[in-house]
Amino acid sequence: MTVRPLTAQDPESVGGHRLLARIGAGGMGVVYLARSEGGALAALKVIRAEHAADPGFRARFRREARAAARVDGRWTAPVTAADPEAAEPWIATAFVPGPSLAETVAGHGPLPPDTVRALGARLAEALAAVHAAGLVHRDIKPGNVLLALDGPRLIDFGIARVGGATALTATDVVIGTPGYLSPEQARAREEEVGPPSDVFSLGCVLAYAATGRPPFGGGTVPAVIFRTVHEEPRLDGITEDGLRILVARCLAKDPAARPTVPELRAALGDFGTDDWLPPGLPAVIAERSAQVLNLPEPERPTAPGTPVDEPPAPSRRRLLLGGTAAVVLAAGGSAAAWLTGRGDPPSTSVSRLRRTVAVQADLSGPGKALGTSVEHGVRLAVEQHNARADRPFDLALTVLDDAGDADRAEEAARRLAGDGRVCAVIGPTSDATALAAADRYKKAFLPMVTAWAGSDSLYAAVDMKNPTSSVFQLRPSDTAIDAPLVRYLTSVRPARRTFLVEDLAARDYSWRIAQNLVGNPPSNGTVVRHQVAADAGDFGPAVAAALAGRAQAVVYCGDSSPRAASCARALRAAGFTGTPAATEAVLTPEFLRAAGPAAEGWVFSATFVDPSRLTSAAAFVRSFKKRYGVRSVGRGAAEAYDALGLVAHVLAAMGTGPVDRGDLAHRLRAVSYRGITRTFAFRDGTAEVDQEPGLFLWRVEHGTPLFLGQYQEVRG
Repeated sequence: MTVRPLTAQDPESVGGHRLLARIGAGGMGVVYLARSEGGALAALKVIRAEHAADPGFRARFRREARAAARVDGRWTAPVTAADPEAAEPWIATAFVPGPSLAETVAGHGPLPPDTVRALGARLAEALAAVHAAGLVHRDIKPGNVLLALDGPRLIDFGIARVGGATALTATDVVIGTPGYLSPEQARAREEEVGPPSDVFSLGCVLAYAATGRPPFGGGTVPAVIFRTVHEEPRLDGITEDGLRILVARCLAKDPAARPTVPELRAALGDFGTDDWLPPGLPAVIAERSAQVLNLPEPERPTAPGTPVDEPPAPSRRRLLLGGTAAVVLAAGGSAAAWLTGRGDPPSTSVSRLRRTVAVQADLSGPGKALGTSVEHGVRLAVEQHNARADRPFDLALTVLDDAGDADRAEEAARRLAGDGRVCAVIGPTSDATALAAADRYKKAFLPMVTAWAGSDSLYAAVDMKNPTSSVFQLRPSDTAIDAPLVRYLTSVRPARRTFLVEDLAARDYSWRIAQNLVGNPPSNGTVVRHQVAADAGDFGPAVAAALAGRAQAVVYCGDSSPRAASCARALRAAGFTGTPAATEAVLTPEFLRAAGPAAEGWVFSATFVDPSRLTSAAAFVRSFKKRYGVRSVGRGAAEAYDALGLVAHVLAAMGTGPVDRGDLAHRLRAVSYRGITRTFAFRDGTAEVDQEPGLFLWRVEHGTPLFLGQYQEVRG
């Protein structure tokens, strides 16, 4: 959990609760830290009105909120109030200020066997209370277990998590977190998901607590799900034989073979509440609780567009670590405004120290256009920084061309990592080169900041156990790329019948998109999947099936521009009048040329912007065109400008002493930075970038892709 300031759009109160801060946000709504009229702190979740407008959704919310209110267990965070009938329904639960199990293990390592047993015993009791109320939790994971001095608290019961956003349970939806969901959840067989599913997830949590890693490993979402369904867990790190055998029983593939909750509780043994934690942790938890409970009154921006630099409130991880590495960055005017020449100049030091930043990009290979734009965006930001009379330091720029080749990328990373002058690297600019370079940068603690590679494998390179992990992926993961399409087909041009063309030429990528759309169907309607073989070039049969099913939207799930164009031509020839859609992987000049008139009206989800359509980027666009003598800004340049701005902003906050790369990486992970394209922040507990602000919609109009905006803000 990261506590963030309220925005100008947030209400002052909800249902008699005074709002203090934001502690979470997603496609379904916002979670606030609030104080009741009686003075108690609460975690208050507000559902967006667009979802509440669906009668089925509201009915489920009403039913599950009432069931959650019946949960009466010592080791749960009880529901304190709810209003299912409000225009934006909300539910409040008691706020637990302690750190999560995920953050505790990340900061202090695996827990000893006796502590794991005590943890499991209390969580089993919590599950008994949840099940007694007629609920199945569905999302038991280390992040949903909060630690207090007397024992853990299980949170988010009855309100599950779908694709990273708060959502209610529904049929045919994959609910849970990969690595902690049960095989029956992974298969999206809701009718099979019952109390044994929660036992499986609890077994995963206990394995994580005992070993510091999830039992089915990491990596891409499809890989983790495959191992969960088909392979045995890795439990060799559990040193106590009895505990390892018990956890293995919980992780049986067959739900009937798992222990019941009462059996599990009995097998774990009995423990007191005074000494269940190992030495050192009680003091950390007490300090964390005291600091969170001592919250100041909230301060609000005076207007939605006012440039502000928001120093982050203490996050769970930073309070666990303590010390000088957890210093909150001081405010000093908007860094984005500073770079573009807007706003008041900083009145800080005029020292002329030198900080070196590098660009690693494909400047001569297949990705030359993107790499050149990235280099141009960074160079412009450096020049503008160095042109200011009141700059605290000069920026020096080193540029290395990896030509889009993995071997050259690793060599470039070796050179830059070995250059003690380099503080951070912007790039690389492709999946292959970023993956090849990541290990070099991680070993050297050298921050690698990229906004152009979306591989889940790169996300796996982010070390969630290490707060100084130096891989910074500013681009949302491919696992989230379907969210803008769901929003468009639900709220902009609703489609109750969606047809997925699953292109097996990109099996993993297409499966991921299709699986997410099945799990979160647009307009809560029906979704039909149709696979096209990798060696089949004719999309006519797929299109015929779509029309026969009276599809209102057709989504091409794949990454091939020529094959997407073939699908577009087949749809046009068949007279399809609904919404055709795809992801940014095929939003390319090649698709537009090959599809011709058939590209018209296609909608795309994407992770990049057209800065010419952003008011916040107007000064940048003017400067870029003048500096490089071009009529438009190339793709990737604005994001590169922001990446440099993020690094320069944190370097400025570090003062005039020598730059420690690990300290810089930690500060980058903790900061919230408002750039010209969006606000950048990293999720505490996962170290991943906050994905929602970086997801956008485009639509082809008159043969040209038109940027529509951040997907949650697009209207019909």
